Amino acid sequence: MNVTEIIDRFYPVDNELKNIYMVHARKVTDMALEMATRHPELDIDTEFVREAAMLHDIGIFLTDAPRIYCFGTEDYICHGYLGGELLRSLGMERHARVCERHTGTGLRKEKIAENKWNIPVKDFVPETLEEQLVCFADKFFSKTRYLEHPRTFEEVVASMHKISEESVACVEKWAKMFL
Repeated sequence: MNVTEIIDRFYPVDNELKNIYMVHARKVTDMALEMATRHPELDIDTEFVREAAMLHDIGIFLTDAPRIYCFGTEDYICHGYLGGELLRSLGMERHARVCERHTGTGLRKEKIAENKWNIPVKDFVPETLEEQLVCFADKFFSKTRYLEHPRTFEEVVASMHKISEESVACVEKWAKMFL
């Protein structure tokens, strides 16, 4: 099953949600591939990045986020884990790992337990260069205000300050690697 078939399987109707999903996914994909191309020394698997970036948010439809036309039952924070489960069911383990590790700069088990999110209590943190690259590119595009145009790096850092100093340090490290 190719990426288009997978997206069409979970988003079979052309509607506002699918439009938001596709615009966001394409923007993240384009940015990730642009950064990978700028850094051939990193030997990034660009075909995998293309697929994983297009699928990284596949689980959003299962969440309750009416602002972006998601009318599921789960908290939005769970979308990465849920998307990972969807892709895992298709035998796409490597892609699933990108889904479940792209939220913020990754989710730590302590934070999951503290917030009682409906996610297994373990670390979901990007490990491979490809996971880190998709996660980093995703920080520049939201599905609302920054759907069409990216945040500046300064805006990305400011948004990470709301999460933690560890997240700020992480995006600064990624900027040195990928920008």
